[in-house]
Amino acid sequence: MLALHSFFYLLLTFPLKLLVRCKIITDSKSLIEQPTQPIFYIVRHQSASDLLALQGVCKKQNLPDPLGQVSINGKTFNRTLCLAKPTPLFSWRKASNTKATAQGLAILNEHVIDKNLDAKLIPVHLIWGKMPTKARKDLKMSSLLADQESPHWLRKLFIVLFLGRDTLVRFSEAFSFRNIIDNHGSDEAAAHKFLRVARFHFHRQTIAAKGPRLMHRKQMFNALFANPSIKRIISDEAKSKKVSEAEIKKQALRMMNEIAGDYSVSWLRFGEIILHWLWKRLYNTINVSNAKVLRKLAQDGHEIIYVPCHRSHMDYLLLSYVIIQEGLVMPRIAAGINLNFWPAGTVFRKGGAFFIRRSFGGNRLYSTIFREYLGLLFERGYGVKYYTEGGRSRTGRVLSPKTGMLAMTIQSLLRGIDRPLTLVPVYLGYEHVMEVGTYHKELSGSEKKSESVFGVLKAIKSLRNYGNGYVNFGEPMNINEFLNNQVPDWKDAIDPIDPQKPTWLTPTVNILAGQVMENINKSAALNGVALIALILQASKNKALSKRELATQLNFFLTIQRQAPFSEQLTIPQESAAELISHVISLNKVTITEDSFGSLVSLSETANLEMRYYRNNILHTYVVPAMVCRLLDKHSKIKQDNLVEKVQCLTALLKEDLYLYQDSEQIAEQTLQILNVLKDMHIAKQSDAGFWSLTNDVALLSQVHAMAECIDESLQRLAIITSLITRLAPISKRELEEKVVAIAKRLSVLNNINAPEFIDKRAQATLISTTRDEGYIDMNEEGLLVTSDSMIELKATVVNLVDIEVLQSIAR
Repeated sequence: MLALHSFFYLLLTFPLKLLVRCKIITDSKSLIEQPTQPIFYIVRHQSASDLLALQGVCKKQNLPDPLGQVSINGKTFNRTLCLAKPTPLFSWRKASNTKATAQGLAILNEHVIDKNLDAKLIPVHLIWGKMPTKARKDLKMSSLLADQESPHWLRKLFIVLFLGRDTLVRFSEAFSFRNIIDNHGSDEAAAHKFLRVARFHFHRQTIAAKGPRLMHRKQMFNALFANPSIKRIISDEAKSKKVSEAEIKKQALRMMNEIAGDYSVSWLRFGEIILHWLWKRLYNTINVSNAKVLRKLAQDGHEIIYVPCHRSHMDYLLLSYVIIQEGLVMPRIAAGINLNFWPAGTVFRKGGAFFIRRSFGGNRLYSTIFREYLGLLFERGYGVKYYTEGGRSRTGRVLSPKTGMLAMTIQSLLRGIDRPLTLVPVYLGYEHVMEVGTYHKELSGSEKKSESVFGVLKAIKSLRNYGNGYVNFGEPMNINEFLNNQVPDWKDAIDPIDPQKPTWLTPTVNILAGQVMENINKSAALNGVALIALILQASKNKALSKRELATQLNFFLTIQRQAPFSEQLTIPQESAAELISHVISLNKVTITEDSFGSLVSLSETANLEMRYYRNNILHTYVVPAMVCRLLDKHSKIKQDNLVEKVQCLTALLKEDLYLYQDSEQIAEQTLQILNVLKDMHIAKQSDAGFWSLTNDVALLSQVHAMAECIDESLQRLAIITSLITRLAPISKRELEEKVVAIAKRLSVLNNINAPEFIDKRAQATLISTTRDEGYIDMNEEGLLVTSDSMIELKATVVNLVDIEVLQSIAR
């Protein structure tokens, strides 16, 4: 019988090599931590195609052969445990059980006998294609290919033929048989329990990769029309407008058609192939960080809501592609209605996009339908992706969040959804954003052009090497836990029929939105383009020698490597010379040769463009830049005083730059940076606890460059503190206008071509934060006045800003 099986497997090997292509996902960096101990696998199906596909994958991964055998204490065991045999082709035959329970029990017994034995069991799940189960059974090919617990051989033949080249093989973290014995015993009940857990483990992974049962658009519309809230709004609209309910239903149906996606797995697979081809030509690499957290959330049954920053139209495609490559189902994507043009609108709908108007305009019918559609997605278990900024950032900094989608998400919880909703902030970074040139035109006053098929064709024509792309998944934010902390009695507002808007909803959503943006920034990705942009923008003439640029770049990298902005920050591993060569190859800088060597500079156009990339990472250097500026402006400064000033100034910039650190974390990072500067012989500390810079001119130039990164923010603070102390009492509106007027003047005098420097909203944010921190009060007439602490703040800020700037403000 064994020889017959071997011959059968041999016959299948060649056609499977042609038909099957596996994507490999591993949940652990090292699958085999103890190579001297026996290794076993556990799989879902006892299927020849599964085992042979796994054999090929294990060979590539340098793992033991799953079709081989393991010898323990003179006894021989099959290396792979199979949970289920194929379903018989004919329904009257009953499927027999596998030997998994008996073999698992026998292996456990060997561990009882041999105390030094600690065999490992690696769960391996083979998922053929991404065809989810349909909501209604039918006789279509999609139904035949959809997942089944253990398909019979004929069904498996079709699955291999049509889906073999879209196979996912996921290796989970290895289990220890020794731990199973220690925690659950070694009897038959323990073996049964473990196999039951393994079945549920594989089931959850299937849902994570393929998604829940698929609803067609018509089924979703029927579910929405049956929704009590939509029934009520249709009735109310009919009465208020004095028309029939049938007429309002027609309007509602048009809105549903405008909003709803039309998810298609076949379109998705085709799009994945196109994107795989496209990324290879556009990007050198796509760097993904912390994706393991997504698989863990999906495994634990969380409803994942992706909330990325928004820099480019590429965001939709890049993030969706990465999610699929990580073995997870494509989320439903909230896209602006401006993207609903032919043929892109149809393509996006097939990829799972649903469309949202820029403004609901007080339209109660539309807002109710959209809210209930979003709630239906959550209720059915579909992952969702939306952009809290509402639109693409034109400056490179994250924008103030729009809170509508987050509010509707929390309202969905108040309908009684029993699964945890978890936000996953995502930082998207690029070394080239194709719309940057357009952004600067729009910021300069040009009218924003509507998206169209001609714009798409023009963009395709200008495609070139975009360098590297970065997708960093941030720290998950469980909304249920967030509400437990913010509003302990939030569950009292749960109503499965009538959507609630309790008084705590708006302030709580505002807090959540701010934390989302902070967590996005916390997960930033440093890259060569952004770092060189930051350094060159800080130089006096936007130019440095190649050698000096390398020295500065090494300094900036060292600071983050030894005193990182956050644990989630990703830092390039390349040397400074390699990063410079890479940026030169992307034509981001101008190279000039003379008798002294190479000069790296920014042309006028490049200067505008590179500010965008500088702003992507500016927030990560606020604390080190503040430390360097304080050391540069003080011949000596007491450590406690320095830490206190850094805490004070970063607190004022916290909301403007969405910094995540509290005062304690700022203090800790400040001390880390001081120690790094000390180790580099840039700064020193006296016995009395005073810090000062060393006298090495070459090293001081690095400090000056770092300090310049925060100069514009300090100038804006100087404008506010100077004006409020001179003009108070003054209305908030008048103060904002005067601050913007002086900022515009300074931008001309100091050649600061930065839209965010003169942005009224940015100035208003800084004024509000200054008030929140207690430096500005409001009198009985509602006018702004200074508090006692403003004098000290002004003195601190004035001491850190160049005299020419202060004179310009005074004039």
